Amino acid sequence: MSQKVIKDAEQRMHKCIDVFKQEMAKLRTGRAHPSILEQVRIDYYGNETPLSQVASVNVGDARTLLISPWEKKLIPVIEKAILNAGLGLNPVTSGDVVRVPMPPLNEERRKELIRVLRTEAETARVSIRNVRRDSNNEFKELLKNKEITEDEERRSTDQIQKLTDKFIAEVDQLLSTKETDLMAV
Repeated sequence: MSQKVIKDAEQRMHKCIDVFKQEMAKLRTGRAHPSILEQVRIDYYGNETPLSQVASVNVGDARTLLISPWEKKLIPVIEKAILNAGLGLNPVTSGDVVRVPMPPLNEERRKELIRVLRTEAETARVSIRNVRRDSNNEFKELLKNKEITEDEERRSTDQIQKLTDKFIAEVDQLLSTKETDLMAV
């Protein structure tokens, strides 16, 4: 019974790490990456549509994204949507392609991104600790219902703590790697 709770806790902690990785991917490090434009939506025949559904977004070089719309008349709409998205990007049209150069990050923006990153990391740590708390409460409930022994409850709680430590260390490792990446000029 307790192994089932531990397995469930481990899966939930993995999900916390996955969510943290997704949040980290949204932070721009000065390099071009298609995920930067994920939240950009354009007005496509009266519907708010994600950019990725009306155009292909590719990396031209380390600092340029290339957007090739499937309909040529969408080029000005895409430009306007990127400008209004609040990403600090200035698209440039060249023929059938919209180029989005990535501006280099200044020191102030880098520090701001690191603050945001640390907040996301703390949110991930709190989520992992919440999983630990829930699992420990389940063990106490099982002990109260006499489905497991006190020794088994203590062992299971220790296992959950080891899992928690492992996943929090992984969050810290990801945070440190991303900070280094952000501070690289």
